[in-house]
Amino acid sequence: MGSQLHPLAEKIWRYHLMNHQLLKADVILVLCSHDIRVAERGAELFHERWAPLLIFSGGLGTITKDIWNEPEADQFAKVAIGLGVPKDKILIENRSSNTGQNILFTRQLLAEKEIDPQKFILVQKPYMERRSFAAFKKLWPEKEVVVTSPQVSFNEYLDHYASRELSRDEVISILVGDLQRIKLYPEKGFQIYQEIPHDVWAAYEELVQEGYNQRLITA
Repeated sequence: MGSQLHPLAEKIWRYHLMNHQLLKADVILVLCSHDIRVAERGAELFHERWAPLLIFSGGLGTITKDIWNEPEADQFAKVAIGLGVPKDKILIENRSSNTGQNILFTRQLLAEKEIDPQKFILVQKPYMERRSFAAFKKLWPEKEVVVTSPQVSFNEYLDHYASRELSRDEVISILVGDLQRIKLYPEKGFQIYQEIPHDVWAAYEELVQEGYNQRLITA
């Protein structure tokens, strides 16, 4: 990425962050992916006693189906257990392949276990905070939710947090694609509406024009 495009990508990154203040909750729901550090963030919140139950949700998604054989949630749970989270404080939902299914299948899992939490902490990658929040509020509007992610800057994420399987440019394409989904998904019924500032959308359009379009969907 050229130096002239870096500020545009960081502008979109900052928009994706919700900057929620953590609150005590009933459940920490970790939406899994290729980024194992999100599992570490979930374990960290558990040890800090923000909630007494840790749920990992994720099967194999668009990215991980090509790089892993084991479901994301199972791998994330192993990370948390390795960090000292007791097995009996973890639930695993390992069938979902997208954010909407993360929410819906977790609802089913909790209903089967007759657990009815009212307050959630949602844990995601930084550039997935806003879209995850929007999907949760659409599909489970009666619950309270705040969103968090690994506490890193844009540059730190590109330097240290991107998966070995994903280049820096691929990560930029993903966050560009997530912004497009924030715009399109409300009309499809997948998310609540989220206003996108003009300067953020202008940054999106320039990055798409520069070739960061690999993760876009057909409207």
